This record gives sequence, structure tokens and C-alpha cells, in this order.
Amino acid sequence: MNKIALIYGSDTGMTEEIVSSIVDDWTLTDLEVIEVSNVTKDDFKRFDYFILGLSTWYDGDLQSDWETYFDKEFQQIDFTGKTIAIFGLGDQYGYAEYFIDGVGILAKVILQNGGNLIGSWSIKEYDFAESKAEIDGKNLFYGLAIDEDNEPEKTPERLANWLQQIEKEFQQVD
Repeated sequence: MNKIALIYGSDTGMTEEIVSSIVDDWTLTDLEVIEVSNVTKDDFKRFDYFILGLSTWYDGDLQSDWETYFDKEFQQIDFTGKTIAIFGLGDQYGYAEYFIDGVGILAKVILQNGGNLIGSWSIKEYDFAESKAEIDGKNLFYGLAIDEDNEPEKTPERLANWLQQIEKEFQQVD
């Protein structure tokens, strides 16, 4: 397996902290970390494996750099042959109707454009009203849900378990 691109956007630094934890705990292969504000379409051609990270803002908006890239290029990328895991940060109480919507927004484009998503995550430990990240009828999110506003004490275990899960899933694809 070649390098995996870890592409993220962070306005307040919380997503960047999660990225640092991923880099510290990752064991499978080399990661190339790229801020989405610096990513190009060619980056999506150079790699076959990705971890994408973002937060959801306000009423279901993408993180600002992701929003810019999403509107400019992301929706036109051909994800055929690409395997992608996504994690998202959100506030399940303050924005219960939009909890980690950013994960769902990216996931749906990836699937529509031929990509393979891995890293789905159970919704059972969360208390939210709606989410575009929820896979219909499966009690799963498209990726890892992190709530640093209300449950920061759960993040290390959730992240460790998800990283083990996606490392196995990446190897099964390879």
C-alpha cells in the first residue's frame, strides 16, 4: 500500500488536534498530511487512499476551507478506484439537527463519483436529531463522529477504535 493522504480543514484548531493524534497513532503506512486549503485535483489523482477530516459549522455548513474546495473542485473529482475514510467534528446538542453533516455531504459526492467509503461508525452512543452523515436504515454514520464540545473524554477511545478499524479496512482493499 502506498502513502495515504490525510486531508483536513480546521478553523478553530480542534480538527487539527485530531489530525495530530491520528499521525501519532497511525501504524499502517506513511501519511501525507495536506490542509484542504492547499489541496489540488492532482492530489486526488496521486493517491488511492484517503482520510478526510472536517468540522460542521452552524446549520450544516462545511468547514470554511472545505466549503471553498467543495464548490470549486471536489464535486467534479472522479473517485473511481479510491478508498476513503472520513471523520467529522460536530456538536450533537447545540446543533442536533446538523450533527456532523459535513461527513455526509462529502460522503454522498464520493459515492456518487465512484469512490469506496470505509470507516462507518455506530450512531448508538450519540444524542442528535438529524444528520446527513447517517446511512439510511443502518444505524451508522459514514465515518467517525467526534463531539469535542460535549464529550471530549470519549474522543481518545473512539479515535483509537476507529483507527484500528480503518487500518484493517484499508488492508482488505489493498
